[in-house]
Amino acid sequence: MPKVGMPEIRKPQLINATMEAINSVGLHKASVAMISSYAGVSPAIINHYFGGKNGLLEATMRSVLQQLSHGVKTRLQEAPKDDVVGRIKAIVGGNFDPRQLEPKVVKTWLAFWSLAMHDPALYRLQRVNEKRLLSHLILELKQVLPADRAQIVAQSIAALIDGIWLRGALTPTGIDSQLAQRLIIDYLEQQLPSDIIAKHNA
Repeated sequence: MPKVGMPEIRKPQLINATMEAINSVGLHKASVAMISSYAGVSPAIINHYFGGKNGLLEATMRSVLQQLSHGVKTRLQEAPKDDVVGRIKAIVGGNFDPRQLEPKVVKTWLAFWSLAMHDPALYRLQRVNEKRLLSHLILELKQVLPADRAQIVAQSIAALIDGIWLRGALTPTGIDSQLAQRLIIDYLEQQLPSDIIAKHNA
């Protein structure tokens, strides 16, 4: 009979072990046996809690996405409600949070993106993440732009986040968080009325 509280202990261990294994050898070579050895548990535990490697990868990405969402929400809570520029900076900053840029997390993101095209469960997670980002951006932009223009600018910012993130992830030096955010905010400031920028900088 399993000990009370063991899933709460084992599942985070296995999720972290999954990312460590992907970081070391890549997704395809990160076998159930390897992941379980990283976590110091029996391979049967993975099948018991997650139903196999695919279920474990889905749970790992859910954990990463929850961390991303928490980072964005925390920043938004600290930004004034009427500061559109500051709130979008918070959203962008959450996507380039240091925890999201750890090598093991970056490589897990890359593995997730490659599999999401073929795995319905992972594809749904990607769509939820995409819609959440656009929803945050559009909500803020509609305060200062017409609805149709807010949609376009939000889509552009989302594309910049993904593109800069992916490009940085594939370079030897990794993602430059500060440069990424400067590039995106530079684009944003070109799209907003000058009085909105002035209000933020006041």
